Amino acid sequence: MKHYPVAIVGAGPAGLTAAYELVKEGIVPVVLEKGDKVGGIARTESYKGYRFDIGGHRFYTKVVEVQQLWQEVLGNEFIKVPRLSRIFYRGKFFNYPMGIIESALIILSYLRVRIWPLPKEETFEQWVINRFGERLYKTFFKTYTEKVWGIPCSEIQADWAAQRIKGLSLTTAIINALFGSNDTKTLIKEFDYPALGPGMMWEKFAEAVEDKDGKVYLDTKVISFEREGNKIKSITAEHNGEIVQFSADNFITSMPISALIARMKPQPPEPVLHAARSLKYRDFLIVSLIVDRPNLFPDNWIYIHSPEVKVGRIQNFKNWSAALVPDASKTCLGMEYFCNEGEELWQMSDAELVELATRELAELGLAKMADVKDGVVLRQPKAYPVYDAEYRGHLRVLEGFLTGIVGEKHDLWDVNTERSYYEDFSVDRSKEKRDASLITQ
Repeated sequence: MKHYPVAIVGAGPAGLTAAYELVKEGIVPVVLEKGDKVGGIARTESYKGYRFDIGGHRFYTKVVEVQQLWQEVLGNEFIKVPRLSRIFYRGKFFNYPMGIIESALIILSYLRVRIWPLPKEETFEQWVINRFGERLYKTFFKTYTEKVWGIPCSEIQADWAAQRIKGLSLTTAIINALFGSNDTKTLIKEFDYPALGPGMMWEKFAEAVEDKDGKVYLDTKVISFEREGNKIKSITAEHNGEIVQFSADNFITSMPISALIARMKPQPPEPVLHAARSLKYRDFLIVSLIVDRPNLFPDNWIYIHSPEVKVGRIQNFKNWSAALVPDASKTCLGMEYFCNEGEELWQMSDAELVELATRELAELGLAKMADVKDGVVLRQPKAYPVYDAEYRGHLRVLEGFLTGIVGEKHDLWDVNTERSYYEDFSVDRSKEKRDASLITQ
């Protein structure tokens, strides 16, 4: 059994940032990662020289310490990218600014709900309508949100909306719509981005950790966390077909909480296991298409609210960084689909998904089917937690059980505070995870 001062599960942004900060203090950790690459859902994949995100991951913060950290690790390989994204709905694109007529209709809808507000705010739908009016809700929130989460907005809890959309007022949204103002914190004009994709950042983090004698093991699946009472003692994992064990003085995990609970040994009481099993996740797949056109549209990404197609969002990776596309005469698009593992969409073959994405791209008028020359599919299970009517109760059970194990005193469940909250106006996919790092002793 190998012993380390700190053992970290997960080589995504949370795990590698923790490891990097530790080695700077002279503490040598071990990092265990199930996948074959670092970065987690923020990794960069490649296909025939084309590099692409598992979804788009921009780097933007007003937290000085975080910005300094990124610059410290990546240096001049961090590039500035102008931000442009639009919404496709009812057969047309909505730009910023939106225009006077549409803005006026949104204002009238807003005034109506201010006079006659909905009596309850239990759901996402009710919460958004009461703050922005029904027209803005239907145009910018409803269809895309339902594609992402796979359930009606009337079944998503209001506390999720309050967390993800806080700080945005109808007044600032309309000012931005009419005049292109950028005062709204969620509508930034530019962002930082690693020249070769977000995975480049986390690859550099991993290199820095190993340069200081830390260890980062890929293809290492955690089997169990051995505990004595409320104290974790060791981790059993499978690496290259062999069973290995790691003991440590402290443990950090960024794996999904449901998986963490299931791997406790001895197992927690049945009510705790039931709560963990009851948490729901949304799965995700991306179809990356190589298109024989040098330019298709100027956006970094487009939100597809139109219910006629299954695709939820389209990334134009060339507009994130030209270095992601090795052939300047081509364009690489990421067609993003949200589904549940086992559903028809998830079960489709790669060839069927490439054909679906190609057809939908043409239906949207963004390219001709004949322009698509190749494609590849990547599936990401358990990408995002689902905030249904039961999640909060189940999470409270897990919080109660983990309280005795978590060593740190700060509130690990209090995420997306004002200091670090910068999400998209159009309700971008939730970056908040139930697998927020847990530090145990």
